[in-house]
Amino acid sequence: MQEERTGNRGSPAAGDQWDHSSDSRFVDYYARQSLTEENRERLERIREDVLWAFPPEQREGPLEVVDIGCGPGAQSQLWADDGHRVHGLDINAELVDLARRRAEHEGQDIEFVVGSATELPWEDGTMDVCLVPELLEHVPFWQECLDEFARVLRPGGVLFLSTNNRLCPVQEEFNLPLYSWYPGPLKRRFEELARTTRPQLANYATYPAVNWFTFYGLRRDLGRRGFNAFDRFDTTDASRKSPSGRLALAAIGQLPPLRLLAHVLTPYTRIVAIKQGTGTTPR
Repeated sequence: MQEERTGNRGSPAAGDQWDHSSDSRFVDYYARQSLTEENRERLERIREDVLWAFPPEQREGPLEVVDIGCGPGAQSQLWADDGHRVHGLDINAELVDLARRRAEHEGQDIEFVVGSATELPWEDGTMDVCLVPELLEHVPFWQECLDEFARVLRPGGVLFLSTNNRLCPVQEEFNLPLYSWYPGPLKRRFEELARTTRPQLANYATYPAVNWFTFYGLRRDLGRRGFNAFDRFDTTDASRKSPSGRLALAAIGQLPPLRLLAHVLTPYTRIVAIKQGTGTTPR
């Protein structure tokens, strides 16, 4: 499982009551992993990707940041440390409570709320940054989530979204080999088992992954909502790569078939998307 990823952040069927609880093993795992150096490095890379999308004069902020699926709050705290105004949301009540306690202990003023990504509690156009790591795959009504992300962002605001990758056979959602490539009916069967008699299949998540995405499909869906979307190869800092790495990155940028192959070899989809509007242009 990816650190700081809470599979309990999905959405139940319409009319169902929200389940804000979770297996104690699930909470314990994220409580520990959210504090690791590996996780902090991952969150710092996300921050770099997001700030890449802003003009230099805006990067110091303070920015209005919303962390959707905040879990124990490590990502929210990272942005708060930089002086940004941060809001966090998660459907898992225990993790939100832990995030609040950690922020209070550090003297940070972060708003944490229990809720769903399909109904964000913030007003239209109030956020500069919307962070959505490893959430969309768990939400049956994922298109409503995209609508909400677009709604709360200002023109020029930046959405960071990471999720699974249907093109790549390597995945960490289910403890099954090549699961990304399973046909839909077989996936539905294992989803049901994970929710009932075999929760270990999906790492004890209350809401296991039910959606599988590609960068290309999400770019299209975000484009319909007024976003200009970039993949991991667009946002990678070439200056930090070896000479061979810079050459490979340049080739991926120039040759669409090679970029497709690179996506096939990448387990997770990462997108930085800029909300277009009056006075905004692609970076």
